[in-house]
Amino acid sequence: MDTKVGAVDACKAACNDIAAPANGAVSTISHTPISFNSSEATLGRHIARRLVQIGVNDVFSVPGDFNLTLLDHLLAEPGLNLVGCCNELNAGYAADGYARSRGVGACVVTFTVGGLSVINAIAGAYSENLPLICIVGGPNSNDYGTSRVLHHTIGLPDFSQELRCFQTVTCFQAVVNNLEDAHELIDTAISTALKESKPVYISVGCNLAAIPHPTFSREPVPFSLSPKLSNKMGLDAAVEATSEFLNKAVKPVMVGGPKMRVAKACEAFVELADVCGYPVAVMPSAKGMVPEHHPHFIGTYWGAVSTAFCAEIVESADAYLFAGPIFNDYSSVGYSLLLKKEKAIILQPDRVVIANGPTFGCILMKDFLHALAKRLKCNTTAYENYHRIYVPEGHPLKCAPKEPLRVNVLFQHIQNMLSGDTAVIAETGDSWFNCQKLKLPKGCGYEFQMQYGSIGWSVGATLGYAQAAKDKRVIACIGDGSFQVTAQDVSTMLRCGQNQIIFLINNGGYTIEVEIHDGPYNVIKNWNYTALVDAIHNGEGKCWTTKVRCEEDLVEAIETATGAKKDCLCFIEVICHKDDTSKELLEWGSRVSAANSRPPNPQ
Repeated sequence: MDTKVGAVDACKAACNDIAAPANGAVSTISHTPISFNSSEATLGRHIARRLVQIGVNDVFSVPGDFNLTLLDHLLAEPGLNLVGCCNELNAGYAADGYARSRGVGACVVTFTVGGLSVINAIAGAYSENLPLICIVGGPNSNDYGTSRVLHHTIGLPDFSQELRCFQTVTCFQAVVNNLEDAHELIDTAISTALKESKPVYISVGCNLAAIPHPTFSREPVPFSLSPKLSNKMGLDAAVEATSEFLNKAVKPVMVGGPKMRVAKACEAFVELADVCGYPVAVMPSAKGMVPEHHPHFIGTYWGAVSTAFCAEIVESADAYLFAGPIFNDYSSVGYSLLLKKEKAIILQPDRVVIANGPTFGCILMKDFLHALAKRLKCNTTAYENYHRIYVPEGHPLKCAPKEPLRVNVLFQHIQNMLSGDTAVIAETGDSWFNCQKLKLPKGCGYEFQMQYGSIGWSVGATLGYAQAAKDKRVIACIGDGSFQVTAQDVSTMLRCGQNQIIFLINNGGYTIEVEIHDGPYNVIKNWNYTALVDAIHNGEGKCWTTKVRCEEDLVEAIETATGAKKDCLCFIEVICHKDDTSKELLEWGSRVSAANSRPPNPQ
């Protein structure tokens, strides 16, 4: 356990920097001494204080009889807001979205029926390397070790089923069924989530949350995070080998990957790009992590569906540095990337792999990139090649008056809405590909869930992200099929007074599935989506809805959403043809389909 006892200085870190201290420093946290037997010295208040101390000001919850007392104590904590969600899955997705903006998120549900509902969202956060505190109100401590059968279980006297399920999708599990070790278990769980950048599971006995204990009032508070440090000799050797490899290359390139977030290495990556002059691309799941206004930015590297001219430059390079990549079947377009291992430097958050040669461990990506920036020679050859072959993108054909709206025209208008005061949430589906083509202005946020790809994720994630980033107006692009999975929590957005703009793309089905493998199961029942949201609104809160069928309708809707209704949640249902998809989805779908349908290897 890397916690330390010590007097502590304050600690609300900036967004995305909550989860780890600066190298060479010890992150420490303090609060005013609390007397034992005070209502503030209870287990529930201790958990609440810890959440506030690490930067969580909003907890997403669904009440159940095992967590009600705990919710009372969370509510009593100044600085902590309880956001009640319509279901546990959306509470988990909201905590995921919150963590993407704030650096850490939290949700509270009840035992088993709540826990097994939220677990899909927790698995998604695990796959995306997000620190998320999942708290479950558990059974009465007196029931452990008995042969009693409890409600909300599968009818067996074994209470460990939920715990066993969470063991594979969290990095630490704490079952708090007594007060003596509660303090240590909770602090270990929270600190592990922050250090590993993964979700953790905390089960709290339903009869314990209101009970005070001396460990919850002790000062100084035994909570801090030891810094992660690179192995100096390994770092020097890795930098030496990498700089030799890249400096002898003729046309090297740099590609940023999604694990730069967990490594807190985005700024160091840009610093290296400034120095070396290489072309800079990002993998699709790293969009938004590298400023797209950088002078050498060439777009998204996604194999056959890359930004125009990006794949040609990356795959023709004689050396490529990938920082934090994830190569799965989706990001590799059905394993079709034209990359060679002997040309690649692969940086992971804690190690460096050089071509077919050595691997250097215990090296932090951020430290490595900082050190490498001092050793690389400037080489703009590959960027000059890109500049020579680059042809500016064309514009979609102009719509005839009252012509049915095309998706490419929709996203041309969404592009014009973006600024440093906005953030884009892209749902799994064709929005992946259309949103990848958006050019993000400085400061514009961008999130999507590529590794896990759970349809419906964006509704809860939009709720959570908007709750965390109140300085930005969230623009969510959601397909009709995905929206039907998680639509209820538009209600929670209204309760929270949020003002996001939701573009509901109504094309009659699961379009991304159609392009992988079509069938009647990909066609869904059409809803009157604006009427549904109006019913959810029910006159409470600020909400405005409209349907658009042509470009003239869209222009008018955007003017209203960004003008007279800028303080409202704006829900714009966009009616599109069922076969109106991006060309990238058509290409990607056929390649993923081919990967999925490979016959079994001979036995």
